[in-house]
Amino acid sequence: MKQIQPDIWETEVENPAKGLYTHAYLLLRDDGNVLFYNTSHIDEIERMAALGGVARQYLSHRDELGDSLNTVAQRFGAELGGHVRELEEFSRFRRPTILFERRETHLGNIEVIPTPGHSPGSTCFYVRSPHGRRYLFTGDTLWFSGNRVLEAAFLSNSDLDAYVKSLETLRTLEPDFVISSATGGHGGYDDIAPGGWAALVDHALERLTARQSNIGA
Repeated sequence: MKQIQPDIWETEVENPAKGLYTHAYLLLRDDGNVLFYNTSHIDEIERMAALGGVARQYLSHRDELGDSLNTVAQRFGAELGGHVRELEEFSRFRRPTILFERRETHLGNIEVIPTPGHSPGSTCFYVRSPHGRRYLFTGDTLWFSGNRVLEAAFLSNSDLDAYVKSLETLRTLEPDFVISSATGGHGGYDDIAPGGWAALVDHALERLTARQSNIGA
């Protein structure tokens, strides 16, 4: 594992499909660490024990499911969080003990923000770190593509209208550090310059609305 912020550690990369790379991220907390996304690296799960284990694991959407959810639960007794709209898919591996349904704050400083579009249950997490930074875990709602640009991960079965509304919601935030679930292979996180977030989301929105115009043509 690699430390990327005072309270965030990144797992080793995985390559589940051609051109697609993923990581999980462990947020260290005095009241119990939170693991965002998922990893199948058993050795990385063991390394988490030395960092205090995992009290909760939050998934951003169904693409992060895997047998390792049970490994994390058995090793640490971790609760699992996932969106209610993907409960059926989650339950094939492990039924969530924490269901996301609406925008709300967990554990005092983790804002759970449903962002449907990429998938019905896509969810982002906005964390106000005690170290003074604002982290946004975007899952695949916004991902760092191969050229290191934040893009909407629109699929053939994605909901375009819902996606646009979700990005409009994310645009109102003020993160200074963004962490996606999947990447195009050149890193899944980056610093955001002061005042620069809205323009990055606008770029992703422009590409989505262009797609919308093409579909309606």
